[in-house]
Amino acid sequence: MRELNLIKGANPDAKLEVVVYGQGLSLVLKDQSSQAPAIEKLLSQKDISFKVCAMTMKRNNVDKSQLVIGVEIVPDGIYEIFTKQKEGWGYIKVAH
Repeated sequence: MRELNLIKGANPDAKLEVVVYGQGLSLVLKDQSSQAPAIEKLLSQKDISFKVCAMTMKRNNVDKSQLVIGVEIVPDGIYEIFTKQKEGWGYIKVAH
């Protein structure tokens, strides 16, 4: 999460969107994520959002009540990324 603060520090006008799908789902599950407090803090900042793939949630039997407060649901995470790229957004893939 430090990386997001570094980007915002370098360019306060930057808009950042974290799209979570596949095996990254646990990052935004409030009862499983060690990063939940950091995500909530980031979500309180202007122009930072976290989005999670509805298809990933469905495959893992997860509903909205299990998400870190403020995380938004998009129909398809990959399509969200693709759409943002078509709008001129940059893409940085982070995986573990």
